[in-house]
Amino acid sequence: MGGEHARITALLGPTNTGKTHFAIERMLSYPSGVIGLPLRLLAREVYDKIVGLRGPNAVALITGEERIMPPRPRFWVCTVEAMPVTGEHDFLAVDEIQLCADAERGHVFTDRLLHARGRVETIFMGAETMRSTISQLVPRAQFVKRERFSHLTYAGSKKISRMPARSAIVGFSVENVYAIAELIRRQKGGCAVVMGALSPRTRNAQVELYQNGDVDYLVATDAIGMGLNLDLHHVAFSATSKFDGRRMRPLTAQELGQIAGRAGRYQRDGSFGVTGEASPLHEETVEAITEHRFEPIRKLEWRNPELDYRTPAHLIASLEARPDNLLLARAREADDLGALKALAAMPELAPRTTSRADTKLLWDVCRIPDFRGISHAEHASLLAKIFADLHGLGRIPDDWFARQVKRIDRTDGDIDTLSKRLAYIRTWTYVAQRKGWLDDESHWRGATRAVEDRLSDALHGALTQRFVDRRTSALLRRLKQKESLVADVNDKGEVAIDGHVVGRLEGFRFRQADTSDAGEAKTLRSAAVAALGPQFSLLSDRFYNAPDTELDFTEQGGLMWGEHAVGKLVKGSEALKPQVQAFVDDEAGAEVAEKVTRRLQHFIDRKIAALFEPLMNVQNDEALTGLARGFGFQLIEALGVIPREQVAQDVKALDQDARGALRKHGVRFGQFTIFMPLLLKPAPTRLRLVLWSLAQGLQEFPESPPPGLVTIPAPQGMPEGYAPMSGYRSAGSRAIRIDMLERLADQLRGQDSRGGFEATADMLSITGMTLEQFADLMGGLGYKAEKGERAKVKPVDAVVPEAAAAAPEGDVPVMDAAEAQPEGGIIEQPTPETSADDISPEAEALPDAGEAPVAETPAEPLPEEPVAETPAEELAPGTAPDAEIAGPEMETFYTFTWGGNRGGRRNDQQGNRPKGQGKGKPRGKGGPKGKGGPRRDEGAKTFQSRPPRKEKQIDPDNPFAQALMGLKKE
Repeated sequence: MGGEHARITALLGPTNTGKTHFAIERMLSYPSGVIGLPLRLLAREVYDKIVGLRGPNAVALITGEERIMPPRPRFWVCTVEAMPVTGEHDFLAVDEIQLCADAERGHVFTDRLLHARGRVETIFMGAETMRSTISQLVPRAQFVKRERFSHLTYAGSKKISRMPARSAIVGFSVENVYAIAELIRRQKGGCAVVMGALSPRTRNAQVELYQNGDVDYLVATDAIGMGLNLDLHHVAFSATSKFDGRRMRPLTAQELGQIAGRAGRYQRDGSFGVTGEASPLHEETVEAITEHRFEPIRKLEWRNPELDYRTPAHLIASLEARPDNLLLARAREADDLGALKALAAMPELAPRTTSRADTKLLWDVCRIPDFRGISHAEHASLLAKIFADLHGLGRIPDDWFARQVKRIDRTDGDIDTLSKRLAYIRTWTYVAQRKGWLDDESHWRGATRAVEDRLSDALHGALTQRFVDRRTSALLRRLKQKESLVADVNDKGEVAIDGHVVGRLEGFRFRQADTSDAGEAKTLRSAAVAALGPQFSLLSDRFYNAPDTELDFTEQGGLMWGEHAVGKLVKGSEALKPQVQAFVDDEAGAEVAEKVTRRLQHFIDRKIAALFEPLMNVQNDEALTGLARGFGFQLIEALGVIPREQVAQDVKALDQDARGALRKHGVRFGQFTIFMPLLLKPAPTRLRLVLWSLAQGLQEFPESPPPGLVTIPAPQGMPEGYAPMSGYRSAGSRAIRIDMLERLADQLRGQDSRGGFEATADMLSITGMTLEQFADLMGGLGYKAEKGERAKVKPVDAVVPEAAAAAPEGDVPVMDAAEAQPEGGIIEQPTPETSADDISPEAEALPDAGEAPVAETPAEPLPEEPVAETPAEELAPGTAPDAEIAGPEMETFYTFTWGGNRGGRRNDQQGNRPKGQGKGKPRGKGGPKGKGGPRRDEGAKTFQSRPPRKEKQIDPDNPFAQALMGLKKE
């Protein structure tokens, strides 16, 4: 091939000696040249480099699946299998010549060593282990040894979590590579992935991720050992054995050294080691790698290059011929030979292989690589179809080929799906590169290349999305470079650093974006919080100066700033003095936390002072002394609401002056409850329940009832004391608001509770209940309700009821209690009757005999007018039957009597017994006061068992009592 005097050089040495770089420079110094490289990836890298130096018109790229052929190229960059060996080029070089010993592809490299030559110069680059064999097979070869520019050191075993930056972790299966890459993403922010099966476009994009610093880690197969020049500081083996297509075997020291040698480029030293489950390397292996001393290669793989195309049988026999040189070993059966045997055995193909041309075509078809790797039978079936079309039609049908390509041209799916499609398209890309197999070769070469590019980009995107956390990797890169990071917080609370959203700022707590691993979360948080420092400080200043209107508390004791929780209330020394606990991240600093805490305490203190001002006035009134002051403090401890039965004796002990002093602060001594009406409004009630729940140590705080309701369903399952704190008192199946209950009590005091009375319209209006519901309520208050029916008396317009005639001028019409109440749910409407506030302690202590019930005289019936009888059958449809036949219209009524004990106070655990009603019954005054009450005959006698009651002293602070006294004097 080459001239007899052409120079042949074996350029040998370890990795990082600049052998490939030297060969490229030598080739470019000649008018023409060709270089064969072991991988399509490396061929593309060298092609791009030369194009950058000489331009695209000067360089051709020839691989099994890619062909870039300008009109008159000067330099050819090829895979070793695809390189032309015609001897027409001035320069020829073959890289990684030690692959002559590779079990799968070694026979191709051996053939190039024995037969490929340049006209002027030939260079074989590879390991020093080939020196002895080359010297024997190529006696004219001159040897040049290159020394490594940097040193390699063994770093032992390291956990992946402690892997130094700029490291490559090597695996020997796709599954192993993906598992390591996922772990690296979680712990280190991301990695690039490089495998021999990747297309050059995908591999270059992944390498760019690593080279430009987006990620600091690379996970790869042993493909990186074949001349890929990367900026690696450390190489770690996750395993020291691999599956070679037939069996699992340990890697040789030479193979380990080839990969480890990628660490350290040019004059920067590198290191290697193991990780994961890989066992530490033996001392002899480490020494061989660091000293670059390996066992010499003594046998080269060989397959007969002189093929016999007479018949398939002759071709198979020539391929299986044995070498006649002891340095050569017959290669094991390769995939192409296996496919040839399978097709030659097909009966339907036998008539098509009767000539040398047929057999040569059959061999060309069998050399289509099994990129898909489905099964040998499936691959053989595809090759048979292609051969049949080429033999019968002289070409592959365009419509069939188009269907195969279209089926693959999809970019959806996960990494595995995209990888399979890339493997499939490589088959059709290879077919499109064969000359004369398709009608429009140029079109299909471009079409298959475009599909491969789209799939390559999609696979790169899928790999990056799965194995690279761009947020974390970007932050770590900035931190590593010691650049100042500044966090931007938008109006939605999203925190962005360097354009990457890393989480949300909720008040003074950073909620980072979801991560699938604790290590990754820790890394992301450390980077984000470091950038959030200035933001926390600015935010705390804005919060401290925010008005109280921007803050609020929840019914569970939370403290809010807008929509964000910034703290919570905790139990203090007193119910009205709760403390606050701020929600501030530790990373924000003690100064920010102290400022937030101080602002929250100011807020809640002012809120309590405003909503509980009446209680604060009681507490601060130095004029209150003695029993009045003691009772005031009881009221403060009870947050302004005390059921009367709990302090009955204390109330009796208060004289009128003490009561008057407390009434000045708004304290109302009701028949059932001692309370401050202003504290029954919704806002104080809501806060009172929170403060009471804190004081009680409740885990879950009960909510306040909806505002504006007079009655609600009786609370069930609530803590003891909830009802009065919520402003209600349970009575029967419902609970009534305590201020409205006192208004009802004012009505009841005017009734004959011994003789019985019926509910008036005012009573029903106050409670907003039906008669049946009112009866249940009265039962809950200690009254007996006797149900009855009677004929309903129709009102006569001309007759004015006595009660209506006696009503004073200016009476307002009866309205529903819910309508009558002002904002806040409190009604302060005095009634003409004596209120509970006007009952003296002495009168409360004495039983009231009441009035004897008076029988109501029935009214005389109106005279009946004779009515002509009409037979029922003659009545027109829809006509009411005769009143006498239908009967009178009936109505239901209830008669209420006091149901308490006469012998003393009743032990009522529910607290439903009304106070101040004497020993066993509420006091009833009888008489015509109160609308709708039972009327007495004017001549009825009354009896009593005790002296007449003394005239009660007028309370100077009660204007209604003074008005009554004035009426009596008149």
